[in-house]
Amino acid sequence: MDFLSFFIICVKVLLVFAGTLLAVLIMVYAERRVSAFMQGRLGPNRVGPQGLLQPIADGIKFLMKEDIIPDGVNKPIYLLAPVIMLIPALMTFAVIPFGSTITLFDRDIILQVADVNIGILYILALTSIGVYGIVLAGWASNSKYTLIGGLRSSAQLISYELALGLSVVSIILMSGSLRLNDIVADQQGHLLSWYVFKQPLAFLIFLIATYAETNRLPFDLAEAEQELVGGYHTEYSSMKFAMFFMSEYANMITAAALTVTLFFGGWDVPLLDEKSLGIWGAMLSVASFILKMGFFLFLFIWIRWTFPRFRYDQLMKLGWKVLLPLSLINIFITGGYLTLAALK
Repeated sequence: MDFLSFFIICVKVLLVFAGTLLAVLIMVYAERRVSAFMQGRLGPNRVGPQGLLQPIADGIKFLMKEDIIPDGVNKPIYLLAPVIMLIPALMTFAVIPFGSTITLFDRDIILQVADVNIGILYILALTSIGVYGIVLAGWASNSKYTLIGGLRSSAQLISYELALGLSVVSIILMSGSLRLNDIVADQQGHLLSWYVFKQPLAFLIFLIATYAETNRLPFDLAEAEQELVGGYHTEYSSMKFAMFFMSEYANMITAAALTVTLFFGGWDVPLLDEKSLGIWGAMLSVASFILKMGFFLFLFIWIRWTFPRFRYDQLMKLGWKVLLPLSLINIFITGGYLTLAALK
């Protein structure tokens, strides 16, 4: 690898990392603003114009808080758990293409940190690691509330990870690839090429499962305030709590980006050849990706303040008795259709 290639990779890593952190700040502000609007309140409006500097004020507050470590905790695991949850959340975005190819320095640059041929498996593997952070935080904190929250979360994520993975299998069958760039390329052309129209059931299952995987309402049983004080992060304070906070929003950003990539054509603008427009086409593709992702991030907030929390038995029933059978049926239907199409 020459120096220029290494420099380009470093620039893409920094851009994606900075963009993810900026998106986390925007989501913190948007969450509070949208929830206030839906409840007839004003929301943050003191720090900066229209309260725009409120996320920065929150970050400074976390830094200034006293870092308390309760007695009786397993200190190494207690300190490691937030890191185990945050690092995979920040690494997952690396394989998601966020724009078309751009030509600079006489070479084609893919707007993606790492173009690996098993991108979907990479994402599923990293999202599976995050649950260890929750379980270890719940166990190491030496509290009944955190332990129950950790156990709930592990059961929930295992249950819905099956449905999420199986819903993606139908997309893999249709595209014939685990590479995310190939999946995006297969959806280019016109609007009906998007997999949301070819696989509506898979999209619905995937969308519901992502809410459960990110511990968002109505699936936030792991941190139900009315029952568990704060759930798995009850005993955490200062920046350790902020790391859990950031990882939740980073996971939401990745989930929205993956939903756009798998079902809504990724960065593609229907009926437009972005690569023929040069740098303007690349900028347009990035803007298209951000707009699509922004819609699903807004949907996260909208659903949180619209639906009540499930009971735990309802959550398990939905995962095992509804989503899992539907995802298996969808795979059989997709496989049968593709087999008949190949025989003709």
